[in-house]
Amino acid sequence: PTEYALIQSEKEADDLLTALAGSEGFAFAVEAMGDHPVTAVPIGISFCREIGKAQHITLLPGSPLLEDGTLVERIRALLEDPDIPKTAHNAKAAMHALHRIGIELQGLAFDTSIASYCVNPNASPHTLDRLALRFFAHKKTELKDLLGKGKKKKSLDQLDPSTISAYVNEAADLTWRSREHLEEEIEETGVDTLFKELEMPLVPVLKDMELEGIAIDIDHLTRLDADLSSRIQKIEERVHERAGEPFNLNSPQQLGEVLFEKLEVHLAAGISRPKRTAKTGQFKTDAAILEKLAKYHEVPELLLEYRRLAKLLGTYVESLPKIINPDTGRIHTTLNQAVAATGRLSSDNPNLQNIPIRTEEGRKVRAAFVARETGWALLSADYSQIELRILAHISEEPALVKAFNQGEDIHARTAALVHGLIPEMVTPELRDQAKVINYGLIYGMGASRLAAETGMRPPEAKKFIQAYFRALPSVKNLLDANLEQARTDRAAYTIFGRRRPLEDIDSSNTMQRIASENMAVNTPIQGAAADIIKRAMLAVQRELKGRELQAKMILQVHDELIIDVPEDELAVVSSLLEEAMVNAADLKVPLEVTMGHGHTWLEAH
Repeated sequence: PTEYALIQSEKEADDLLTALAGSEGFAFAVEAMGDHPVTAVPIGISFCREIGKAQHITLLPGSPLLEDGTLVERIRALLEDPDIPKTAHNAKAAMHALHRIGIELQGLAFDTSIASYCVNPNASPHTLDRLALRFFAHKKTELKDLLGKGKKKKSLDQLDPSTISAYVNEAADLTWRSREHLEEEIEETGVDTLFKELEMPLVPVLKDMELEGIAIDIDHLTRLDADLSSRIQKIEERVHERAGEPFNLNSPQQLGEVLFEKLEVHLAAGISRPKRTAKTGQFKTDAAILEKLAKYHEVPELLLEYRRLAKLLGTYVESLPKIINPDTGRIHTTLNQAVAATGRLSSDNPNLQNIPIRTEEGRKVRAAFVARETGWALLSADYSQIELRILAHISEEPALVKAFNQGEDIHARTAALVHGLIPEMVTPELRDQAKVINYGLIYGMGASRLAAETGMRPPEAKKFIQAYFRALPSVKNLLDANLEQARTDRAAYTIFGRRRPLEDIDSSNTMQRIASENMAVNTPIQGAAADIIKRAMLAVQRELKGRELQAKMILQVHDELIIDVPEDELAVVSSLLEEAMVNAADLKVPLEVTMGHGHTWLEAH
């Protein structure tokens, strides 16, 4: 049974807000209108402090209750009171919406989306709809059902206030109900410290970063657009010339026919029968196929280049100018805290994690991200080999610990150990092989993949891995122990208490089992790297605010933090940034940070 109400008088509003102000905590839900969290405008807010009971205050323009501004001021006083614990689902989005009407949320104690993520990061997406089904077998009302479809589709502000009220009240009620269940699961799974001390404090930090955004050099993108478009056109013309006819390079069917029926490029590679898709029977033309054929024919090589340039052009060069916020002049990526099961942050709209830094064109895209104005700079700090340092710490492998503590080249040292050489005798080729295996083991690399990535023959690769484990026995012991522990607990853990369930660790399905085994090996390392940079972010934000500096933390990409900083603050911010990152964890080996600054992201990194 539910009692949901729409507040319709000043007395009802006064009674509700007075009761909430004297309560020991409550859940709230905000409904906002807009395509982007930073620009979304709130149209209503609901409160719940007792299961089954929720009340809604409309924030739609024209409401008589909003005329003198007193009600919004009272809501502000309530939501900005740090002593009243508040519960929300996807609180970061609610914080953005409230910010639009001048309310800065304080006292956020529990976010049900973050709690769900900490308990089981595999269960994405961590929506309120899924929590309602899981805990209460209840199908939550969907917004799309209220708005309708096609020509009759309505916008939120066209819905009747009572309809919006019922929808948002249900969300507040389900949030309050879910908290109790999630608190039990947090305790059962042992992720209480992770939730309270790392993930929850990070929510307002990410909100502030999204709100700041990053400036874009449109002129640079315009020049890059012209350059990439010209190169793409020339590639297209060359492919048509080699094919002897024009065709659509983006059509798998036409491309397959040209490659395998007309040009017969597979024969040069010693392939008698090219692969076809099971569903349509078309020739397969994915990247893996083209990479194999590129060694033997120009056209597959050109196609790979065409796709690479076209993706950069469409994903970033053409798209970035379209998503610049007209009010700020910057783009505001969304940092996703509850998506990647490893604990890493992800980003979208735009996705800044996938800009290829190793290619010239990718670096040119990074050059489009600039400091906000003259007299400011972008400051970048990037962890050096953090995953290998974590591997050294948790394996306690003496050779790795000693190498990192003495500042040696870890890949040259590994190659020397494996081949029984002194470091000075290690060739670049041997070092590269050791680098591949150093990182590859973290992700469950086997002999076949090592051979493919280094040019070794599979028997050689197998012997290399065996020699590696003989030289570094504690690493092998760690990987075996991680697997054994994962099979016992059906989960993998980081040194900071992050937990990843591994339901398929004993699966009869070979592929699922191997995938879980790889997760058992890499989660303690990858997850710890995610934990460490999040700990660093909390420390950096605390220092920037505590010292009342103008500098703003604006991006986190992989192992890198980026600060938008006035040039006269560069020295002090560089020092505090390095100190925060180096001291984010107490390991048996030192954490090292590479730093740089410049007007553009490319210059800084």
